[in-house]
Amino acid sequence: MIKTRDMTTGSETKHLIRFALPLLAGNLLQQTYNAADTMIVGKFLGDDALAAVGATGSITYFFYTLCIGLSIGSGILAAQLFGAGKIEKLRRSIVSSGAVTAIFGIAVSVISVLAARPVLQFLNVPGDLLGRSVTYMRIACSGTICVAAYNWISAIMRALGNTTVPLIFLGISTLLNIGLDLLFVMCFEFGVGGAAAATILAQGLSAAGCIIYCFGSNKSIRPRGEEFRPDKSLMKKCMAMGIPIAIQNGLVSISMIALQRVTNSFGNTVMASYTVSMRIEQFVQQPFMSMNAAISSFTGQNIGAGKQDRAVKGLRSGVMLSSVFAVMMFVVFLLFGRNIAAFFVSGKKVIAIAGRSLIITGAFYIPLGMIHTVRGFLNGAGDTAYAIVNGLAEVISRIGFSLILTNIAAIGFWGIWITTSITWVVTAAVSIHRYFKGKWKLKAI
Repeated sequence: MIKTRDMTTGSETKHLIRFALPLLAGNLLQQTYNAADTMIVGKFLGDDALAAVGATGSITYFFYTLCIGLSIGSGILAAQLFGAGKIEKLRRSIVSSGAVTAIFGIAVSVISVLAARPVLQFLNVPGDLLGRSVTYMRIACSGTICVAAYNWISAIMRALGNTTVPLIFLGISTLLNIGLDLLFVMCFEFGVGGAAAATILAQGLSAAGCIIYCFGSNKSIRPRGEEFRPDKSLMKKCMAMGIPIAIQNGLVSISMIALQRVTNSFGNTVMASYTVSMRIEQFVQQPFMSMNAAISSFTGQNIGAGKQDRAVKGLRSGVMLSSVFAVMMFVVFLLFGRNIAAFFVSGKKVIAIAGRSLIITGAFYIPLGMIHTVRGFLNGAGDTAYAIVNGLAEVISRIGFSLILTNIAAIGFWGIWITTSITWVVTAAVSIHRYFKGKWKLKAI
């Protein structure tokens, strides 16, 4: 039997920590997918191959994150129904959100594969890297349906307060991914395409295993009879909750794509440095993202149970925890930034640029933490429509500041990382303003 966790009673801080820690471990394992690709490609195929893989990062994430947004909507709907004790409707919502996820995941997989070459050409990927970038992106994006499926089942389990089962399956698939990476790249010499294939194969097995085990082991969420038929009204609610988050994620990704385009204009060394710094910061962001998910599920359950004040207390605890972590990570990068970068690549110039860039962005991790905690609260409360405004703030800031700062001679390519820092400050301010306006109090499902 799969355990669930009722977060409508007990210590708010303890619930968040107990919920977030397994989720953090899972997120770190998921980032190991990317790190394994980066380290193996960088060490065994060289800096140019690493730059080719890095050039696809923002656009691949764009397609992945659209599906992730829908899965978050599925989780919000499930969390509020679970908190309200409406178990039969919960089962129907799981089937309905699963149908939405499958349709959307397949569509995005097909579109992203077809769009690979023209999109990368638009991003100004250098001609000597384009072929390998297209190969990596096509293979990676062909498995978007696997990413969608895993994030959907994970969101459902998080809504019920369970983060352990997805973690177990993700751990198994991470080990498989590393093994396949080494096999495909080093032994079979499949190049960058082998690294992409290893990641997608591992993610697909993780999704399938988690879905089979979860429904096979938990009768309370296993659909029965007519419940296997998707409910159109619940599908609409799932889309109403998830699509704004998907649009927000898409907007953020577009802003990252624009920043990648600016980065590409500075050549292979800066591209490789940006790839390394992004891979490292993806690890750093995992505790923030874990707290986001914890607060979202905590808020969803308590809003569903009519405990609004308790949901607010949870947010305060989340802000405190994320701020402490932000300060710790800035100190780590201040002292060991270059050493950490050296794990990913061998080029001295790349290491120097990446190490300094981590210090620049690390000074702004507190605003980054605020973005995740407040966003998680608003999503859990059902105020997902605001996500679009939040996404627009990132687009305007990231595109606008990157175009201005990188064209100032005294700043040059450092404007790439300064832009990221300023964008976090602006987006955090917009999120906090939305919270204090109080519209989330009227958005519960």
